[in-house]
Parts: sequence; structure tokens; C-alpha cells
Amino acid sequence: MSDPMKRAVAFVLKGYPRLSETFIAQEIRGLELQGMDIRIVSLRQPYDPDTHPIHHEIEAPVAYLPEYLHDAPLRVLASWWQVRRRPGYRAAFKCWLKDLKRDISRNRIRRFGQALVMAAELPEDVGRLHAHFIHTPASVTRYASLITGLSWTCSAHAKDIWTSPDWELTEKLNSTGWVSVCTRYGADHLRSLSAEPDKVKLIYHGIDLKRFAGSAKRPGRPDGAPGGDPVELITVGRAVQKKGIDTLLDALALLPEDLNWRWTHIGGGELLAKLKSQAEALGLADRLQWLGALAQTEVIERYRASDLFILPCRIAPNGDRDGLPNVLVEAQSQGLSCLSTPVSGVPELVRDGENGILVPPDDPDALAGALEKLIRSPALRDRLGEAGKARVRAEFSYEGGIDQLMALFNETPAEARGAESAEPLRGAA
Repeated sequence: MSDPMKRAVAFVLKGYPRLSETFIAQEIRGLELQGMDIRIVSLRQPYDPDTHPIHHEIEAPVAYLPEYLHDAPLRVLASWWQVRRRPGYRAAFKCWLKDLKRDISRNRIRRFGQALVMAAELPEDVGRLHAHFIHTPASVTRYASLITGLSWTCSAHAKDIWTSPDWELTEKLNSTGWVSVCTRYGADHLRSLSAEPDKVKLIYHGIDLKRFAGSAKRPGRPDGAPGGDPVELITVGRAVQKKGIDTLLDALALLPEDLNWRWTHIGGGELLAKLKSQAEALGLADRLQWLGALAQTEVIERYRASDLFILPCRIAPNGDRDGLPNVLVEAQSQGLSCLSTPVSGVPELVRDGENGILVPPDDPDALAGALEKLIRSPALRDRLGEAGKARVRAEFSYEGGIDQLMALFNETPAEARGAESAEPLRGAA
């Protein structure tokens, strides 16, 4: 291990573990295998009932900050008392106060309280900080960086970029060492806001192809004909507005009545009940399966039992949007033909007519037309699926991204800690 990496890195996450953030767990484990010593700091307790196998492979201890300050007032007060005389406290408070004047919210207050606890309880062997997501986790990390004098870096993704105000993104970009971004679309936006565009590094997540080895085809090649096996359609993604699942339901309702298909949804999300009601009103309920959130091994099995993957992404009214959804990469790794929209980073993976089909977002008619074409043509599905699998295996393996990240961490010198010691974070696992 090179000298800059002798000290541990604190990875600050919004929540851990999370089923929908396998890419973060994959990254942490990949960096551990290259010799990085990691401490996970989570702003929230886990809420998923299950975990993925990779979560059990991660060696990093996990510590939880108080999710709500009123739940741990003494812990927050003790932390403030401990850090208030540190050289960086005044700069951190001034930075936070400036932010608060532009964003008067309980969330902004909570971010500073969590930063106080993090700074006070950070283990002595931590030499730098790294935030996953450039919104809330990066705010907590930035304030803690100022208090402790430790350098910080960041990984930005999708919602965190597009729902953050430009002023905040610019100030974070100017204060961090570097920011990795998982799509060219997102990287270009951040570069446009930064005084030092070279700080923004494009690094695709990719997937661990060992976990997605093989691509077993289901027997037969159904074509939607009545009386045969149904064409198995699948969508994996949280039931949230940016996924466009309501548009998909409208499109399914437009398909010819004699077309033989069945659709499965995997994922949680706050819109599940509303979507199920929509499906009932459209007369689709008997052709749909809602499986909720599943472990990664079960999701892979479902990919392999399916004929067509659909994810009609859109830009939500609040600006939220996907980056490059990992589920598209996963589905293509299994030779599954994919139907999506040219939103955000999707075209960086799916090339229309070459290794998938793209239709305009929020267009049920166009989506229904593409669905019918793909359902009726197993040969087209096979061609697109094989092309997608070849592209993923050639260009979207996660090992390359891990190598790039490790190089960035090695190039960024760790800061020296002050003489004042700190107790280990409470709740460390």
C-alpha cells in the first residue's frame, strides 16, 4: 500500500445497507480488496428487511450518526462541547450559517448537528473523508472536514445532482479534492458549475461480472401468440416518479388484447399502492406481478426467467432523474433485450436499434408500439440482447472503475490529524 493510503478513509453514506445501492457496496468491497482501510459512517439506520450477499463480505465497521437530533440531544451537545474549540470549528459554523440563510430548513440544521457528532467521534486512524452523493452526505462531510481539517472527496450520482441548487453544487465542487460521477451527462453538468472542471472525473460503476456470470435463456422463444407461453416482461426499480412506471402501465393497456404477455415488477417505493390502483382501473391486474424488493440473487434469477426488460425513465417535475440505472447494465449482462428512454445517461449504455430500443419519455403510444414489436419478434429480442451483453462485458465491468478510484485516492494525500484524540464512533459494528 502506498504512503497516502496508510490511513483509513471514512465513507459517509445516507443510509447503509440499502438494497437499491448495491453499486456503493460493490465499490466499497472492491476498494477493500485493493487494500483500502474503510470506515462506514451512515446518516440513517437501515430500513430494508434484507441485504445483498456483498454486504456480508464488506469488512468495514459501520457507525450511525443520530438520524434526528432530538433523538440524541445529549450526544449532539457533548459533541459540540468537544469540538467547539478546534481550529476549524469557526470556519465550519460560518459556512453552515451562510448555507442556512439560503436554505432555512430542519434538514440543514440536522446536517450540522450530524457533522458535529461525526467530527467528535471520528476514529483517530481516519485520514480523509469521502461522501457518497453530493447532496446531504456531502454537506455533512464538508462541515466535518472544516472542523477536523481532513480533506474530503465525493461521488455524485443522479438525484443528488439534479435536485441540488447550483450555488450549493458550485461551492462543494470548489471545496472538495475531486468528485467522481457515474455518467457523462452528470459530469458535464458539474463541470459547467466548477471553477476547476478537471476535478470532475467520469467513472462508470459497471457491475461485478462474476456475480452476473452466465445468461441462461428460458426455454422456447415466445412471440406473444395466443395459446403459447406468455412473453415475460420485467421492470426492476423503485416505484418513484422518475422511473415512469405509470407510463408503462398506460402502454400495456394499449397492447392488442390477444397479445400474450405477463409483466413483473421488482422494487419498493412510495408509489406502489397508486400504481396498483392504476393497474386495476386499466384492467391489467391479472397479468401483473408485484414482488417488492428482492435480494440480488433473486433478481438475477428473475432476469434469467424473462424475455424483455423495460424501464421508461423520465425527468420528474422536481428535476429528479436517473443517472445510468444499474439495473439496465445488469439486465443487459444477462442477454436480456432492453427498452428504455433517452434520458440522462441511458444513451451512454443503450444505443437505439443496436443493443436496445429507446422511445421518448412520457409517450405511452410510442412505448406500446415498441413493446408490441419486441413481444412479437423473439429474433429481434435475441439480437439486441446479445449485443447488449457483449457491450456490457467489454465496457461496463466494475474492475476498471475501482482501479480509477483507487488511483484517485492514492493521488490525494491524507491530511494530518490534530493532537486531540477522538473516541470511536458510537454504534460501530
